[in-house]
Amino acid sequence: MGEAELPIWAEGDTLPLHSRPLGVLAASLQAPAQTFGATPKGERKIVGVRGGHFVGPRIRARILPGGGDWALTRGDGVLELDVRLTLLSDDGALIYLAYTGYRHAPPDVAARLARGEKVSPAEMYFRIAPRFETADPRYAWLNGMLSIGVGERLPEGPRYHIHEIL
Repeated sequence: MGEAELPIWAEGDTLPLHSRPLGVLAASLQAPAQTFGATPKGERKIVGVRGGHFVGPRIRARILPGGGDWALTRGDGVLELDVRLTLLSDDGALIYLAYTGYRHAPPDVAARLARGEKVSPAEMYFRIAPRFETADPRYAWLNGMLSIGVGERLPEGPRYHIHEIL
């Protein structure tokens, strides 16, 4: 098939994207963060995660200590998230959770975030793409699933509303 024969997108030519709620992830952060300052890629800091929980219709788990966010604030003000956590389900399954994502906002909203003020989720873009991994057969359905989360920033740490992409 030559380049001229490739199908192109036309108005109304879309496939539906469906999702369903997977759960809410809330993390408690450890202070102080390890702040590296300006690196060639941006302002790097590592923030430890003390604990938290992940609760949804098919899973209930707590976040074990030891995870963290290898965060990078780029020159354009975008915060790149690189988070790794271990979950322990209420029924004893270990689940590895890793996600990347972005948070950015207009300068006035970003300044309020930096001061620790409450900011509505509607005032910023805060999205993550979680991936799960487990050896427990009861949660094997997590291993091949795509999910997306919408975040909000609370005083104790981030909270994400995560949806499974069907």
